[in-house]
Amino acid sequence: MKFIHLSDLHLVGPGATLHGLDPQDRLRRCVAQIRRFHADAAFLLMTGDLTHGGEPDGYAAARAMLSALPMPLHVTIGNHDSRPAFRAAFPDAPVSEGGFVQEAFDTPAGRFVLLDTHEPGQAEGRLCDQRLAWLDRALHGGSGPVFLALHHPPFRVGLGRMDRIRLLDGEALLEVLRPHLGRLRHLFVGHLHRALAGSWHGIPFSGVRGTNHQIALDFVTQEVAPVSFEAAGYGVVLVSPEAVVAHLEELPLGTKTPAGDAFGNQVETILPA
Repeated sequence: MKFIHLSDLHLVGPGATLHGLDPQDRLRRCVAQIRRFHADAAFLLMTGDLTHGGEPDGYAAARAMLSALPMPLHVTIGNHDSRPAFRAAFPDAPVSEGGFVQEAFDTPAGRFVLLDTHEPGQAEGRLCDQRLAWLDRALHGGSGPVFLALHHPPFRVGLGRMDRIRLLDGEALLEVLRPHLGRLRHLFVGHLHRALAGSWHGIPFSGVRGTNHQIALDFVTQEVAPVSFEAAGYGVVLVSPEAVVAHLEELPLGTKTPAGDAFGNQVETILPA
């Protein structure tokens, strides 16, 4: 089974820029590339921060561009998002009791669980008792393999500011996961704007770059998260009974949108600008 892992779009209003870049144009280019090369993906997994500040125009743009993809969208939100604005723009997106943007769905490869770690007004992630209870029920809903996706990583990665705004309830999350560790095949995270992989309490994890800007690999700076301008990226994940393989596809800053309409129809070869 093949699916796409996308994260950290940070969309703003039409014509606005963020860190000198146009987030809508950057996402448009990624969507065009996904349409051309990965239209056979079973679904797209979105791990939060669709907008930079919960802008309604940003959500409208996200909906327009992502709806042009031929695969279903499964999404949770991040610290830069707004639940009310997201739900207004994506009224059909599944939510749990309490209005949390999270869902569990089954695939031939196993159960996928998307967990909402957004805490309004806070950069760090949180999990209340209601969300932890929902997760416990979702995990007990089957006996096969499980894949977990959330915006905030529950572990430190060595980047000072990002570590302080990780999921602060990592230990509570682990206690819910502990009875199911043998079933957990992979953990997908956003938030970090970096391609990375490793394991947490024996659970393999991976993260992807954002589609606009990245966070510098800076282990010295502590008070801020320095922005870098490395290539945008998204994940192409292949799941088989033997392995979970997460490829990072890169879209260099100078890459042109393929010829054709805004969503990649009638595309040509992608070449550097």
